[in-house]
Amino acid sequence: MSSPQSVATQQEAHGNPGPGKMPATQGGSDGRPSTSPEAPPIDWQRLDRILEEFKGQHGAVIPILQRVQDACGYLPREVLAYISKKTLIPLTQLYGVATFYAQFHLTRRGRHLLRLCDGTACHVRGSAKAIEAIARDLGVQPGQTSPDYKLTFEIVYCLGSCGLAPVAVVDGKVYGNLSPDAMVKRLEGLE
Repeated sequence: MSSPQSVATQQEAHGNPGPGKMPATQGGSDGRPSTSPEAPPIDWQRLDRILEEFKGQHGAVIPILQRVQDACGYLPREVLAYISKKTLIPLTQLYGVATFYAQFHLTRRGRHLLRLCDGTACHVRGSAKAIEAIARDLGVQPGQTSPDYKLTFEIVYCLGSCGLAPVAVVDGKVYGNLSPDAMVKRLEGLE
């Protein structure tokens, strides 16, 4: 079994942000790790309730990680270590699943999620200009989260709304036929 340190080294070697890029933690008095001040607080009682729901269920790694990510917004290193300790699932297995599936995120995400389509129809109708405008005006590149954690910006290659090209989804709401300036203004208006 690999140690958490060797898992971190493996993650970084494969180009994943992995646990080596997350805030340093120290143990709390209750045995649970504490989070860094800039990260939102982790609701450890909620995590305990989630883990209790799956107690004794073999092969529940994916649903556990899905529920925990819903609760935390991403899968912090200290949370994965806690899951491993509470469930006896090897930390290497948790990292293996979390890095294999694109649905899981090991780094903190923004409060808002922008998915901008750059598929064929959207590209032909100007999505590249919207990508440039967002990067220039909002200071967040595709695949990144803004430094203030307001926005995570993802490029996707089909949202199934080609008739609305160029199209984006912001926090689950579809926006189509938007000029680059209109997209930037809409994003600037997010709280």
